[in-house]
Amino acid sequence: MRKLVYFVATSIDGFIAAPDGSWDFFGPQDDAIGFMTERFPETLPTHVRAALGVDAPNAVFDTVLMGRGTYEPALRAGITSPYQHLRQIIFSRTVTAPSDQEVRIVAEEPLPFVEKLKQEPGRDIWLAGGGDLAGQLLPAIDELVIKLNPVLAGGGIPLTAAGFHPHRFTLTGTTELGGGLLVLRYRAA
Repeated sequence: MRKLVYFVATSIDGFIAAPDGSWDFFGPQDDAIGFMTERFPETLPTHVRAALGVDAPNAVFDTVLMGRGTYEPALRAGITSPYQHLRQIIFSRTVTAPSDQEVRIVAEEPLPFVEKLKQEPGRDIWLAGGGDLAGQLLPAIDELVIKLNPVLAGGGIPLTAAGFHPHRFTLTGTTELGGGLLVLRYRAA
């Protein structure tokens, strides 16, 4: 069965974005991009892959899941299909039609949809965000890959917006990158 992997950057205090959805407060990401290029090349947007000359095949994922808030920054930048090299699924009840044929908009409940998706053949499924969608999918998350940035945000969009609903995970690996950035890997306990 395919795994659902929440691969996301976060601050020390657990915020994946500022209140406005931006993430530039994390600071320079050169070391993170090097790590992603080597281990998770498919997590780089298509236009970034092209700019960096990354033509590596998908190593881990063949599908990306996003909430509307995670997808909208690409749309504002004029990018209608940010991950052309992946099957792109956007969960939204307000966006009714995709702006690109390579993007599927899903208005149904995320958890049953993803449980079915996990049964299909293929590579693992990348949950790119956001916090609300991650909260809804928390029971289905098999693995966490957390890029822990050495910054306290003090507020913003949380890692999950599930309310108090504890789920246990087991640490399976730690990679230290430059500038105090850590990549922590966990699997569902």
